[in-house]
Amino acid sequence: MRGVIFIRIFAALGILAAIVMGVGLGLSLATTENIKNLENFVAFAPALPTKIVDMNGTVITEFTGEEKRELVPLSELPKHLIHAVLAREDPNFYRHRGFSVRGIARAAFGRAIGRNLGGGSTITQQVAGTLYTDRTEKTIKRKIRELWWAFQMERRYTKNEILEIYLNYMMMGPGTYGVEAASKYFFGHSAREISLAEAAILVVQLSNPSRYNPLDNPNDAMDRQRSVLNRMIEMGYTTREEAEASFNEYWDNYDYTRESTAAYYNRQDSAPWFSEYVRRELDTMMYGVMDYYRDGYTVITTLDLRYQQAAEKYMAEGLKRANEEFTRSRGSRLTQAERIYVPVVDLLSLYFDLGGIHATADAQNEQRAYSRFTRTINPVVDMASLVFGIQDLKTLSSTAFARLKDSAERNTVEGALIALENETGYIKALIGGSQFSQSNQLIRATQGSIQPGSTFKPLYYSAAIDSRNFTAGTLIYDVPMVFYNENGTPYIPLNFRGEWKGQVLLWEALANSMNVPSLRVLDSIGFSAAIDRAALLLGITNPEEIRRTFPRVYPLGLGIISVSPLKMAKAFATFANEGREVTPIAIRSVEDRNGKVVLDPERELRVTQRQRGESLQIISPQNAYIMTSILRKTVDSGTLSAPSGWGAKFTFRDERGNRFRMPAAGKTGTPQNWSDAWAIGYTPYYTTAVWFGFDRPGNSLGVNLTGSTLSGPIWADFMRDIHQGLPPRDFVRPATGLIDAKVCTQTGLLWTPGCPGEITLPFLEGTQPRQHCDQHQNSVSASSGPASNLRPVIFDTMSIDLDNALDQIKKVELDLDGLPVRPGSENTGTTNRNRGRNQIQNQEYDIELPDYNPLLE
Repeated sequence: MRGVIFIRIFAALGILAAIVMGVGLGLSLATTENIKNLENFVAFAPALPTKIVDMNGTVITEFTGEEKRELVPLSELPKHLIHAVLAREDPNFYRHRGFSVRGIARAAFGRAIGRNLGGGSTITQQVAGTLYTDRTEKTIKRKIRELWWAFQMERRYTKNEILEIYLNYMMMGPGTYGVEAASKYFFGHSAREISLAEAAILVVQLSNPSRYNPLDNPNDAMDRQRSVLNRMIEMGYTTREEAEASFNEYWDNYDYTRESTAAYYNRQDSAPWFSEYVRRELDTMMYGVMDYYRDGYTVITTLDLRYQQAAEKYMAEGLKRANEEFTRSRGSRLTQAERIYVPVVDLLSLYFDLGGIHATADAQNEQRAYSRFTRTINPVVDMASLVFGIQDLKTLSSTAFARLKDSAERNTVEGALIALENETGYIKALIGGSQFSQSNQLIRATQGSIQPGSTFKPLYYSAAIDSRNFTAGTLIYDVPMVFYNENGTPYIPLNFRGEWKGQVLLWEALANSMNVPSLRVLDSIGFSAAIDRAALLLGITNPEEIRRTFPRVYPLGLGIISVSPLKMAKAFATFANEGREVTPIAIRSVEDRNGKVVLDPERELRVTQRQRGESLQIISPQNAYIMTSILRKTVDSGTLSAPSGWGAKFTFRDERGNRFRMPAAGKTGTPQNWSDAWAIGYTPYYTTAVWFGFDRPGNSLGVNLTGSTLSGPIWADFMRDIHQGLPPRDFVRPATGLIDAKVCTQTGLLWTPGCPGEITLPFLEGTQPRQHCDQHQNSVSASSGPASNLRPVIFDTMSIDLDNALDQIKKVELDLDGLPVRPGSENTGTTNRNRGRNQIQNQEYDIELPDYNPLLE
């Protein structure tokens, strides 16, 4: 009787369990979408990095988040890799229906006795659990859900499709997912080229990528690798001889010194400054819509890695030279200051009782001690504050580091380079600074706010040409002058090295960077015309930004404004592009992981340019050609002639072996106090801007580091390299609107046999000179026709007679009797003091004063 009761109870429990399972399965079916209809392998989207490629399809770098993954088809993987996976993870993969009763029983029994007898999940279950459940959850409920999804996957996918998902999705290293990314991370090559021993190493990562990482735990990885190889031998996938040979080869060449780091920090970047610029552009384009860290886009850019490599090479050389020369000259200047000026300051401080400026030994020692503390002791203090958790000490060290960083910004020469293709606006190369790092991410080529110096002059010279009051042959006088700003304050410009040329032609004044003639031009055309033209060429359209950028004072004419190298390159590229506006662009298009174009910024730009029509012609082709002809003389005979090797660096051979010279035009610039050094120039193909200077104002590169001597050679060498192999091309001359005239090099009038030199210049039609030169012997009588109105321009300004001014300067006389007496010399009376006065009055000083020229280039 009791047995019957037990049977009935057991039957009731069985029925109840069946009902529960039925209801559970029914609920699962009710809450589960029809996977067969909705799931599609093509739509399967694991996290993939976004690839940044140059214009030739070469990968520059990859943007990735926490997961580094590259998809590879199963058909392209070697058989021994697939066999290794099957041997280690699921020998019966191609025979079961998604689960293994034996495996589940083995795992359950091992769990019951507290031993690891191997996992019970098949490859299908592992994929299902990874995709659709949380595998960190160790519950029966999670296991049932995993089994359910495994059934559904077996219904929808083929075995090869499941295996392909598995090999591309599973974690196989620190931040590394899938066999392709793991193979490149561990072995440095594609999984398509993986060896037998390497395949075994990858397979053991599937069970525990932390414990069996060969870079962290080579001995544990070796043991598991050998067990996989033995298993493959048992199953007939390989022979013992093959396994042993591959095993030995792998460990014979193993690098025990390599450290294991996350794949994100191991990524390669061939152009970090450009990549960062592209990343910021993508932020703007994709914000809130796409995730370029996970969605696996391909970004086709305008960069040419060959040009980028040349830029990095020459900029590295320039930065090294600049910092070495700056350090040397700065030390020399400080030595001179201590030897010459400090004693004078001390003398004055003692005489006038000015203790605040007295350079005592204590003050100098204090400065040296503080310098030693910030550079040598403070790093140790900072480490100690972290180790022992002393917050006050951390605050002190942080303050010292901030001061050290400020000092570095003031005393470290930085640099930037940007190269544009004239017709397209493509950014072909970009250098944003000395070393891209977490603490140095200011892209100076695009974000810099830098004084352009004399490279700014061509922008308003262009307006002067269009005024028709100036031509390339206009005679201007290069003599000292005073210019009065609108508020009545005087401004006295000086030329570089204090040289004055007298009467010069306009083209010569620009090619040789003369300041007074340039300000004469600015004074004549007016601030409004100059600012309007400069803003147009630089692409500055906001009225408030124009007002802030261009002060209406005469230093404006010498480039005392703030602008980026990118904008300056854009302005010069407009001259090269026949006066048509150039819009710099870095991203051509963006494709998703399936090759579909999802963003097409270049196409949008070209459509906008076509819609603008004639308004894209921001200056006339005639004006652009005249400016180019003037700026070519900077390369031929001006401040860029020496850096260009007097034309040698732009001399090439065509495909037939014939020599030709690629025409080039440009301008150098060095603002006040030699704080920056610029060189901007272009050919019919490309425009490049090069800058060197400081992130913080207040320092000087020195007289030996100028636009011509520092930036110029870098510009010329880079331009030479990127033009190798290009066919000859000349600047396009407009068919109408220009007249060439041969003029006297001294007067700008029509040449005669008596003139000391001749030059042929282009003129806007109607502005060419009509009168022959009458200032030299054997001059030819004036030709018939109206007299030219382009004779020397008279300016309403005041000249200074420097010799007379210097004669009127009175020398300061010191009351030597009032100077303190040196201890021990009181008894000498006034004898020594009078002797000192006589020495000061009669002796020729042997003090070697430094060459100081507060001038502009």
